[in-house]
Amino acid sequence: MNKRFFQHLGAYLLILKEGMGRPENFRMYWKETIRQMYDIGVGSLIIVALISVFIGAVTAVQFSYQLGGTLIPKYYIGYIVRDITIIELAPTITCLVLAGKVGSNIAAEIGGMRQKEHIDAMTVMGLNTANYLIMPKLIAALVMIPILVTVSAFVGVIGGYLASVPTGIITDD
Repeated sequence: MNKRFFQHLGAYLLILKEGMGRPENFRMYWKETIRQMYDIGVGSLIIVALISVFIGAVTAVQFSYQLGGTLIPKYYIGYIVRDITIIELAPTITCLVLAGKVGSNIAAEIGGMRQKEHIDAMTVMGLNTANYLIMPKLIAALVMIPILVTVSAFVGVIGGYLASVPTGIITDD
């Protein structure tokens, strides 16, 4: 058990070291990074926005129900939705959605490349395949995930507004 664990850990660390190496052709890596940014960012924007609208709306409705009959003013619902969305829900839910969607897309892409022998062809051409497959995806994720979390927080607050003001739960004064 322990021997096998350390073998896998060693193999992981070796491929990670190989993947973090200096790229040979920056233009090719730049194109791949831009493509991955598009796939991660723009490809996930609709699902993140849709989930965020409902997160904000449900938070506003729930807190309005919970505060009903208390002495706490209704306008605190906006503060609560803003704080909970920005601090907790937007980062957590966005990253969970991205882990599922982007993770499965990356796994399918690499699996398809292995099946069609693209990875072997890149190795034969002398390309550092670990670097080409890991680095652009990592850089794209590091750039796009904070942007998607920011969009999610903004859209979540708008969702809380849309669930509260038109329905008469609170006013927008």
